Amino acid sequence: MPKIKPSQGAPFARILGVGGYRPTRVVPNEVILETIDSSDEWIRSRSGIATRHWASPEETVCAMSVEAAGKAIADAGITPAQIGGVIVSTVSHFRQTPAVATEIADKIGANKPAAFDISAGCAGFGYGLTLAKGMVVEGSAEYVLVIGVERLSDLTDLEDRATAFLFGDGAGAVVVGPAKEPMIGPTVWGSEGDKSETIKQTVPWDDYRNGTVEKFPAITQEGQAVFRWAVFEMAKVAQQALDAAGITSDDLDVFIPHQANMRIIDSMVKTLKLPEHVTVARDVETTGNTSAASIPLAMERLLATGQAKSGDTALVIGFGAGLVYAATVVTLP
Repeated sequence: MPKIKPSQGAPFARILGVGGYRPTRVVPNEVILETIDSSDEWIRSRSGIATRHWASPEETVCAMSVEAAGKAIADAGITPAQIGGVIVSTVSHFRQTPAVATEIADKIGANKPAAFDISAGCAGFGYGLTLAKGMVVEGSAEYVLVIGVERLSDLTDLEDRATAFLFGDGAGAVVVGPAKEPMIGPTVWGSEGDKSETIKQTVPWDDYRNGTVEKFPAITQEGQAVFRWAVFEMAKVAQQALDAAGITSDDLDVFIPHQANMRIIDSMVKTLKLPEHVTVARDVETTGNTSAASIPLAMERLLATGQAKSGDTALVIGFGAGLVYAATVVTLP
């Protein structure tokens, strides 16, 4: 049997650049209150959300991704032609095939890269980051673009008091490339399919197509069950990621959890006993829950505002529908 030549990639990988795009329309809680019986105070106390962004018809999944990708590529200091892979995580691109990643790759001017979509809900950015790291180290691509993008306003039931105020739209992107030392730690990821009913689409697409139901499918969740799982189980996963990277919370500079809910974020900080010097991303207040886009959007904002800086050590963790999760430690670009 002939010997297969081993892959020749980089020894390690890192995030080289980050970019984000938030739709121009800012939606305050007052708009949400037009369709549900609640109050601004209740929404803020339960979620920490004051505003969110909703996309216009022109701000498609592809268009938002192209904007975020362009910023990330420029931030990385490379050209689009150097991108060898495009990974897009989304649950709100309504065309099943072809993958929107292929359209994005063409529009940014990449040169025939590998391009595909993944569906991993709010953990999608972590999944994409791990796949990109593998591609760079394995040698199948020198630079990989990872995009988390959502138009969750299209999947929001504005009459559902439990979820109408949660979701927003946007795109976040990073470029992953070669490094001479470890700058993306081991990923702790997994799924708990026995809890898949906790966060889900209300009905399958074919039920709507066949007229079995008249209401367009939306995302729904069991709020208390999600809260308990996120706070207690995901804090354990976050600690496992720190352990896998060989560091402690004292070594952290930044904590960037999925921007699901301010109460979840604050409870995780308390459970993890993070030191006061650790900067915590709380982008959810003005961006809402953007699922796969939330971590790169929060990362971009922290760096843009100076709350975090290049070279900082950050713990990132995403968790959501599935139930799926992914956590890792990274060096910020």
